[in-house]
Amino acid sequence: MLEKLSSILKKTTDKIANAILLDKTLVDGIIKDLQRALIEADVNVKLVLELSNKLKKIAYDERIKGVEKKEHLVKALHDELKALLGTERELVLGKKNIWMLLGLYGAGKTTTISKIAHYYAKRGSKVCAIGLDVHRPAAPEQLKQACAKINIPTFIDSEEKNPSKIWKKYEPELKKYDLVLVDTAGRDALDLALIKEIKSISNLVKPTETLLVMPADLGQTAKTQAQTFKEAVNITGVIITRMDSTAKAGGALTACAEVKAPIVFIGTGEKPHDLEHFDPESFLSRLLGMGDLKGLLEKVQSITDKKTIEKTQKNLEEGKFTLRDLQAQLDTLGQVGSFDKMISMIPGLGKAKIPKEALEKQQAQSQKWKHAINSMTPDEIENPELLEKQTSRMQRIAHGSGTTVSDIRALIKQYKMLKELISSGKSMNLESGTLDQKTMLKFAKKFGKKMRM
Repeated sequence: MLEKLSSILKKTTDKIANAILLDKTLVDGIIKDLQRALIEADVNVKLVLELSNKLKKIAYDERIKGVEKKEHLVKALHDELKALLGTERELVLGKKNIWMLLGLYGAGKTTTISKIAHYYAKRGSKVCAIGLDVHRPAAPEQLKQACAKINIPTFIDSEEKNPSKIWKKYEPELKKYDLVLVDTAGRDALDLALIKEIKSISNLVKPTETLLVMPADLGQTAKTQAQTFKEAVNITGVIITRMDSTAKAGGALTACAEVKAPIVFIGTGEKPHDLEHFDPESFLSRLLGMGDLKGLLEKVQSITDKKTIEKTQKNLEEGKFTLRDLQAQLDTLGQVGSFDKMISMIPGLGKAKIPKEALEKQQAQSQKWKHAINSMTPDEIENPELLEKQTSRMQRIAHGSGTTVSDIRALIKQYKMLKELISSGKSMNLESGTLDQKTMLKFAKKFGKKMRM
C-alpha cells in the first residue's frame, strides 16, 4: 500500500539533497513527480496544489541560498506532508472506558473490535466486548467468534432485537472491566435511520470514545462520511482498515485531517495483532524511507505479552542473551511480518536497496535456525560455545533438524553479533521504543557492516 508514493517521496528527497543547484527545471520536475504520485494515491487535488505552491515559494525564494535552501525545501516537504496526515491522538485509558465503534457495512467494525481488545489486553487491561448490532443476523455470533480466538469475554443476545435491553441486561457485568468495546449496527449507506439509531445508543451507553471505522479504499468519499458522522454523533477518532490492501488510501488518510477527525489506529492485516497506533510522524518517516523503530517495537509488543516484555527488558539491562532468547525473537518476528516490511522500519535501512531475493533467503534461513535450536540440548542452548568446541555437536544438530553445518555456523555467528549488540545497547527501552543517540549509531553501524543477507 502506498508503495509508489513512498518510492517517489524517497527519490524526491534524494534529488533535493544531491542537487548542486536547485534551478527551475529541477524544481518543476520534482513538483510534477510529487503531484502525480499524490493524486494517484487519491489525495485531494486542491490539497496537492496547495502543497505544490508552498514548495515552489520556498524553492524560488532568492533570499534563501545554497545548502540552506535545500534544507528548507526538504523540511517544508516533510512538514506539509505531515500536515496532510493530521495530528496524533493517543487513546489513554481512564477509570471508566466505553468505546463505541461506528461504520457502514463492510468497514470492518467487528474485526477491528477484536484487534483493539487484543491490543489493550496485551498491555495488561481487562477488556470485553458487547454486541448491539441487532439487524444483521450473524453479527452477534461473528463478534463472539472473533473475540473467542483471543480469549476476550463477549456479551451478546442473538434473540433480543432491542439494543437498550441487551445493554441493561449486561450492564452490571460490564462494570468489572477496564475497557468495554461496543459493536453497533451498520448500513449500506449513511442515512437518517442509521444516525438516529447511533444517537440513541450513544445516549444509552454514554461512550467515553466514539470511533468511526472506515476502509482505506473509500477515497474522496471518506471526507463526506467523516464529516457527517462527526456532525451527527461527535466522533472522537477514526480507525482506517485495509491498509494492507492495494487501496490508494491517500484519500481516506488526508480526508480525516481535513475535517479534524484524528486517525487513532490503522488496520494492517487480518490477524489480531495487525493494528497500529497512528502516529503521523512515524508513518511519514516510513514513507520517506527513514524507518520507524518505535512502530516496530510497538508491533512486537502487540504480539508479546507484558510479562515477557518485562523479562526481556530485564535481560537486556543485564546484558543476558541466550539462543533460547534468539529463538523467541525469531518466533515473534515471524508474526510481525515479512523481512522487507521490518527492514523498512529500521532507521538507516529504510532506503537500502536490498534485493527481494536476499530478504527471502534470509527469511528461509531464519526458519532453519528455529529448527536447529529445537534440535539442541538445554546445555547447548544456554552455552552455544560448546558447539564451536565440539563440531560433532553441530553435525548431530544439522542431521536432526534437516539443516547443514554451515547453517549452524551462520546461526552461531549471528547470535554472537546480536549478543554483542545487546550487551552494548543496554539503554534500549522496549516499552518506549527508544535508544540513546550513541547506541542508535552503533546499532546502525553493526547492522550495516555485520548483518549479511
